[in-house]
Amino acid sequence: MAMPMPTAPPMENSTLVGHPPPPSYDEVSGANPYYPAGPYPPADMKASGPPPYPTQEYSQMYPPTAQGQPVTSPVVAVQTVYVQPGLVFGNVPVQAHCPVCSQSVITRLEYSSGPLVWLSCAGLAVFGCIYGCCLIPFCIEDLKDVTHHCPNCSSVLGVHKRF
Repeated sequence: MAMPMPTAPPMENSTLVGHPPPPSYDEVSGANPYYPAGPYPPADMKASGPPPYPTQEYSQMYPPTAQGQPVTSPVVAVQTVYVQPGLVFGNVPVQAHCPVCSQSVITRLEYSSGPLVWLSCAGLAVFGCIYGCCLIPFCIEDLKDVTHHCPNCSSVLGVHKRF
């Protein structure tokens, strides 16, 4: 004897007590007396209100030219300014836009001894490291100033000063 397969529960067609049933699709998609059909309002609404836009007289923008003269337009010079928001030049290469060669590049770094290196050297010399140990800050890149260059045209894109 085979067992019957379970089925879905029966659908309920009842509505809530005290509420009318929802409208059918045909009732909703049919003509609605509150909204006119089509993109234009009814004729009686048009006649009662003012025109949608005021009318203006036509005026020529440029003075008329004499016959036979060519019409020239003014020359406009355009200068493009690249603003790189949030671009911070630090001690690591960054992706930047070079305004000289108009390329998007990753910068090339160049380290130079700045005030922090010299102050560190002087501080070590004061504390007794006068036998060459005071020159150690000149070998540490994390104490030096960083200049960011474009790898294509070698123009300076930014500088990071330590002190």
